[in-house]
Amino acid sequence: MRQPGSVTSDSRFRTQWKAYYRHRYLLLMLLPCVLYFLVFKYLPMYGMVLAFKNYQFLDGILGSPWNGLDNFRVLFEGRDFPRALRNTLIISLYKLVFNFPAPIILALLLNELRVVFFKRFVQTLSYLPHFLSWVILAGIFMEVFSPTRGVVNYIINLFGGESIFFFGDKEWFRTLLVSTEVWKSVGWGSIIYLAALSSIDPTLYEAAIVDGASRWRQMVHITVPALAPVITIMFIFAVGGIINDDFDQVFNFYNANVYEVGDVLSTYTYRIGISQMEYGLSTAAGLFTNVIALVLILVTNRVVKRFSDYGIW
Repeated sequence: MRQPGSVTSDSRFRTQWKAYYRHRYLLLMLLPCVLYFLVFKYLPMYGMVLAFKNYQFLDGILGSPWNGLDNFRVLFEGRDFPRALRNTLIISLYKLVFNFPAPIILALLLNELRVVFFKRFVQTLSYLPHFLSWVILAGIFMEVFSPTRGVVNYIINLFGGESIFFFGDKEWFRTLLVSTEVWKSVGWGSIIYLAALSSIDPTLYEAAIVDGASRWRQMVHITVPALAPVITIMFIFAVGGIINDDFDQVFNFYNANVYEVGDVLSTYTYRIGISQMEYGLSTAAGLFTNVIALVLILVTNRVVKRFSDYGIW
């Protein structure tokens, strides 16, 4: 005789699979996405064992001898890794401070526009840079800031100043990285906040108008609180990404003159892994980066959940 609990579990199981079968064509549309993450995200995780091996090309991954934590010891004792870690943290913190609030501010400003044509024009114009690769943008910015033929240095010379090699100057390089990142991503990043703004109940604004609230007070007391859950989640992801960096941007912009301030973990990993063929060291660097990113996300989510009701889980 079946227990009541088992009958309930069996019925739930059958009901769930019936729902899956009923929506089988919608679930089938997820297959390309699942395959993408499986092939390019999960299967390559097998290569993490290289971080604990003295990799020999002829022996392969399985045949190469284990060396414990030697790769991490060599990594941390090297001169370039601490510099790359420091640069990564500094640049990422700058981007967090300036790049994170930029889409929020843009979304709030666009939400206050009442001329629909102008609003759509600004939105479209701000989205466009996102669709250009850093290879193309690097070429454009190199020309714009060129010390010999760039329009920026032309204006500086026009006012009696001397030309500046911006992308070869240690004092300017990080500023250019952060500012170009904001310019490229601010429009695309504002989409999620605009989507959240569209879900706000219009009656809240109507009630505020009846009570005599100005546009500023409506934004402060209605719009911003409605964005709080989205802002919190995006902030958690942003903090988790502090240890990561935009390889495409830095690789296309930096040069030997700015290694001291521009060499980051991803370019360091690329250099020792591809150029120097130190696969164990490069895997150790990548594993270290991913572990720190995971810890940052977990800690930030825990802290946020402690002081609010929002979080990833």
